Amino acid sequence: MELQNCLPSMKNDYKMNEMNDQQEMINNVQGWNTMPSHDIMIPVPIKIQPPLGIMDQNNMQMNNSSPHPSVIHTSPQTPHGLPINTYIEPELPLELLQQGWKKFWSKRENRPYFWNKLTGESLWEFPPLRQFDVISDPLGITSDGQHNGTNPMLLKKRPAEEIVLGPATKKMILTGPWELEIPTNVVIFERSPSMLSQPHPDIEFYRGNLVAKLRQCYQELCQSRENINAPKESFNRWLIERKVFDTGTDPLLPSQCYPEVSLRMYNEIMNDIPLRLAKPKYTADARKQLSIYAEAAKNLIESRNTLQESRKVVKWNTEDTLQWLRKTVGATYVDFQERLNHLKMQCQPHIAQTVKESVEGICSKVYHLSVEYARKVKEKNSELLIAQGITEMAPAPAVLTLHKVWCYPVQFVTPAPRLPPVEYMADKEQTYVRFNGERLLINTVYLQKLEQLYRYSCYEDKKMENFMARVWCLLKRYSVFCSNSPDTQVSVPVPILESLHRNFGVTFECFASPLNCYFRQYCSAFPDTDAYFGSRGSILDLNAVSGSFVVNPPIHCDELIDATLNHIERLLSESSEPLSFIIFLVDGETTFVQKLDTSQFKRRQVVIPAYEHYYRHGFQYSVPKTDVNIRSPTSTLVVWLQNNAGCQRWSPSEDRVEALLEAFRPGRERDRDRQELLSPTPNPLLGPPPLPV
Repeated sequence: MELQNCLPSMKNDYKMNEMNDQQEMINNVQGWNTMPSHDIMIPVPIKIQPPLGIMDQNNMQMNNSSPHPSVIHTSPQTPHGLPINTYIEPELPLELLQQGWKKFWSKRENRPYFWNKLTGESLWEFPPLRQFDVISDPLGITSDGQHNGTNPMLLKKRPAEEIVLGPATKKMILTGPWELEIPTNVVIFERSPSMLSQPHPDIEFYRGNLVAKLRQCYQELCQSRENINAPKESFNRWLIERKVFDTGTDPLLPSQCYPEVSLRMYNEIMNDIPLRLAKPKYTADARKQLSIYAEAAKNLIESRNTLQESRKVVKWNTEDTLQWLRKTVGATYVDFQERLNHLKMQCQPHIAQTVKESVEGICSKVYHLSVEYARKVKEKNSELLIAQGITEMAPAPAVLTLHKVWCYPVQFVTPAPRLPPVEYMADKEQTYVRFNGERLLINTVYLQKLEQLYRYSCYEDKKMENFMARVWCLLKRYSVFCSNSPDTQVSVPVPILESLHRNFGVTFECFASPLNCYFRQYCSAFPDTDAYFGSRGSILDLNAVSGSFVVNPPIHCDELIDATLNHIERLLSESSEPLSFIIFLVDGETTFVQKLDTSQFKRRQVVIPAYEHYYRHGFQYSVPKTDVNIRSPTSTLVVWLQNNAGCQRWSPSEDRVEALLEAFRPGRERDRDRQELLSPTPNPLLGPPPLPV
């Protein structure tokens, strides 16, 4: 995760002992996921090329190629084989590698040594190749046990040699509504590390207080200027919409956006003026809502400075409606709704023109406060880094040559600060994590899931010393962002994701979080807090070359959905390798339905009727298990976007689509839980079950 030792030095030479020491750090991780060695490796840590124009010690001119489209560069080759998490050891022959030998560098002695991961044996000298009959004596028990003349004085003593070696440690497979053992099939272009600061509980606590203050200010502005409550969910959607255009440095608070006035926030406030309309249940409710709207519109137009023509039109229509209500007896539900729609159509344009300047002032005020709060958070973070003797790094140079690599978690340029201790307490099925007096709740099984993701993705913290502090930062970020509103974190049920993986090769979620992801490969909203748990960053920054993805964006976030669809279209048009996106949208999103219909990459679509399928609760990590599944009140549109190679590999054929529709059937998740309880899924890493005697 941390790239302090990987940045190019001013002398432009990499020290051999530092690089091999980092290999030792990665290869010695026990209990982490390791894959077979092939001809490709994940750049963890990334080896950043030195800046342009600098010469190396041999006065060799560096490659000036650039990833910019206008510059010709070497065409990258797609990696083959399974992704791996360790470096390849080319110095040793294949026979020694099969016997468990690996080469490392000793910083103390400034020389290489060799260590056998199977026996715990370590040598200064090149390890001998043991010759014995693999069939009759596979473990070499009958061999002489000598090291072919190796001087026993040169053996390096390690603590592991003094420990009685027990049986090989079995890998833990955590069961739950996820499948973290599925490897990725996604290949991306190598990217530069992130310039975001790594999270710290003090900074996250301070940012959370400022965001809460900003929410309160938004509510007060709507009350004082327009006499309405802040529209529900509008602040969360404003945060999401601003992040599509934001180029600032704060991961949560918008700080550098254009235009400053958010069209999303402006429209949602305008829709609630003079009254927020809702679909009434009964005829009496419909009559009451019509009366309140007419009175509110009349009072608003009389209390504002506006054009005489607008005042006359609104006043005449509202008085006519009120008179109709007094005279009419026995009107039906439909009559009241039709009258309300007619009144709104006549008055709303004049009301919008009257309050336009005031609403724009609310949006501008909230944005400028956000910019100020983001500046305060940055200053506080800089003070913390200076107090710990950490220098903020300059932006990393762009990757000069586009290498194709297996997708890997976000990495950082700035080193991680020292983190304070965080308290936690387990209480039956839930765990409380507390820092600075603030207690956050998470279900214990989801905390175990975070631990598993942390072991897969965070290479710098082998001893898990910073795990609980980073869990608290993660929970705090999503608590501040969602603010008791789970709609933006609703996820696809497990049986559907299982079917997508089984039938369409899906291994990657484009919209998820460490708390609700099914695969260990996913994109999320906050790379800084989520990277330790496997986040690949924002989907808008992911330059995918091949792979199969599921796309389930937050509802009612039109700007984000539109940007995502444009990004997917670009990826499909630029790649000739298998690429597939299965998109879930609300069927009522007419604009996006029309956009998808005109796409050249559209292969198929199906519609799942409303109330005939479920989604998972946005707070599934903290609510009881019985409350996780939520029946969908809207129809869901499923669309396959694939290039030619992707369609050949993962074609939406009739049998595959039927299997997916069967997974949507209500009750499938209960059937899955019951089957898992009665017959747990066998662990493939532990071998087949023993035969009955």
